[in-house]
Amino acid sequence: MPHGPSVRLMFGHIAARYDLANHILSGGLDFLWRRTLVSHVRDLKPRHVVDLATGSGDVAFAIKRVLGAATRVEGYDFCAEMLALAEQKKRRRSWARDIHFFEADCLRLPLVDESVETATIAFGLRNLEDRHQGLVEIKRILNPSRGHLLVLEFSQPSGIFRPIYFAYLRWVLPQLAGLLTGRSEAYRYLVGSIAQFPTREELGKEILQAGFRNVRTRPLTGSTVALHVAN
Repeated sequence: MPHGPSVRLMFGHIAARYDLANHILSGGLDFLWRRTLVSHVRDLKPRHVVDLATGSGDVAFAIKRVLGAATRVEGYDFCAEMLALAEQKKRRRSWARDIHFFEADCLRLPLVDESVETATIAFGLRNLEDRHQGLVEIKRILNPSRGHLLVLEFSQPSGIFRPIYFAYLRWVLPQLAGLLTGRSEAYRYLVGSIAQFPTREELGKEILQAGFRNVRTRPLTGSTVALHVAN
């Protein structure tokens, strides 16, 4: 599992160029993946959403834009530099003034038991120091009757696309990321975290083991990414 303080420091170093790097390195697919996540949240019609590992807040902003004033949206992240970027974006969006961002570790959330209707985490679950503990903690804060967890995360493609995908991750992505951020070593860590992450079926089992009752999965972009919806 990743070492929490090291991951926090790494994201602090790349925060200023993180969004730009994500857009370029994914070929813009990150916008599509985020829209897919948000459309599922919209269908649930929650009154309280927390976006975990929120980073610079893109998922939180997208959810707020779609659901509007009727839904309380909060973002939590353990990296102060990333949250500073989220606050900068918030100041430029008058409609986002009632989004609140908090510095907190996903393993120890400052939230009351069973107080949240929907929790989202996009491309952050693989960075938790203890994934099972993180999932159990999310289960703790969710309402037992209306609560849902939505996980958007890299997955494991199969077939002929798999070697092409991992060749890109291993040889192209770190070099390009180095040019964009000046921190190619950070993206070598990210490549390793993607390569070691479970398949969507395996992650579904982990979510169930954390106490959730049902898990639905949806593969995206040749199964390089998967959306898990659990309650």
